[in-house]
Amino acid sequence: MAGIGKTAPDFEDLLPAMAEKLGGEGLMRELCNGFKLLMDEDKGVITAESLKRNAAMLGLHDFRDDELVSMVREGDFDGDGALNEMEFCVLMFRLSPGLMEESQLLLEEILQDQLKTAGF
Repeated sequence: MAGIGKTAPDFEDLLPAMAEKLGGEGLMRELCNGFKLLMDEDKGVITAESLKRNAAMLGLHDFRDDELVSMVREGDFDGDGALNEMEFCVLMFRLSPGLMEESQLLLEEILQDQLKTAGF
C-alpha cells in the first residue's frame, strides 16, 4: 500500500483467485462482507479507529495508528476521512495487481472488438 513504507507485511494478492472461483458477483458480495466486518457500525463507514479495532483479524496488529490512517486515506476519494463501501471496493481492486492486469486485458479486448465493429 502506498504510504505505508517498509513495515507492511508481504501482500499476497488473493482477489484474482477469488474472482475466478466466485465470479464477479460473488467477489463483490465477499468484498461487501469484508467491508461490513471492518466498518464502524454506528457510522456505516470504515474509519482508522474501526480498522484498528479489527486489525488483528487482518494481521495488521503491528501497524501504528498513523499507518492505519494512511490506509484509510489511500482510498478516501471524497475526503471525509473514512471509506464508504464503494471506496473500499475500489481500493481493493486498485491494490490487486492481478485484478488490475486482468481488467486491463479485458478492456483492451473490448476496445479492439469495438474498433473492428466500427471499421477501424
